[in-house]
Amino acid sequence: MAKLYESQGKYQQAEKFCQEALSIQEQRLGAEHPTIAHTLVLLARIYQMQGKYMQTEALNQRALTIREKVLGADHPLVAVVLNSLAEVYQAQGKYLEARPLIERSLAIREQSLGKGHPYVAYSLSNLADNYVAQGDFAQAESYYKQALALREQFLGLMHPRTASIYHDLAKLYLAQDKYQEAESLFAKALVIREQLLGPEHPDVATSLEHFSKLLRQTEREQLASQLEARAQIIRTRADQA
Repeated sequence: MAKLYESQGKYQQAEKFCQEALSIQEQRLGAEHPTIAHTLVLLARIYQMQGKYMQTEALNQRALTIREKVLGADHPLVAVVLNSLAEVYQAQGKYLEARPLIERSLAIREQSLGKGHPYVAYSLSNLADNYVAQGDFAQAESYYKQALALREQFLGLMHPRTASIYHDLAKLYLAQDKYQEAESLFAKALVIREQLLGPEHPDVATSLEHFSKLLRQTEREQLASQLEARAQIIRTRADQA
């Protein structure tokens, strides 16, 4: 149930169900069971989507400790937590702390799963985000394109995770005033998110907000205002849900 609410962007409801599940699992399985780590990662992601970074970091650290102890330091599930923890650091501007975690996650996945595995795209995308934050746009574009190739190959063009790379690459182009390239990718991401996630999903609001920035920079104020208004309605309804 928590995963369903999380996928719909209903994070408060997802948090409630996930906390209840974690409590039951801890009572039945003990504090260091692998299932506990899985639930911790899910709950951490729910907190992260709400901007609760202290709780997110603590849960990911606990999940990492469990998985390293039970599964070993080079297990693919360890890479999942490393990636998640790096995302939390990056959201807080801790880019130097994040990069070694991403690089370790990428190395684990490439070694254990192969360089062509779809999960490698997660680490590549996070590494691209890290380079963007530090102003290395050329390196970031290279990693985004590698991640995009993997997602298009394994997930297809019409998938929310493929849309995420379109969106991130569009933001990168916008930052470099490459408006034509950015607009095409923002439009792709928006269409995919609307069709697959629904018109009221928070990711749709995110697409609308960034698309409106491009429209303002290219002097299309009326359309930009329309997209911003629609995004605000989505955000307001989500807060009231």
